[in-house]
Amino acid sequence: MTETTAREGAAGTAQTVDPRMLESLICPVSHAVLTYDAAAQELVSKAARLAFPIRNGIPVMLLSEARALE
Repeated sequence: MTETTAREGAAGTAQTVDPRMLESLICPVSHAVLTYDAAAQELVSKAARLAFPIRNGIPVMLLSEARALE
């Protein structure tokens, strides 16, 4: 995985997400590998059908903050 720059917020400020950090995270529910959705600024767990937000470059890995996938 290469270093990825994504847009976040109404102001359009660039956020850099460290790929090494993303590779070390797993889903807190299913313990499965997460995929990075740069456009939505989310980490997606296909196994748990959840998306965890990334805010200001920091993944929020709380179940209460996760969005259910359809």
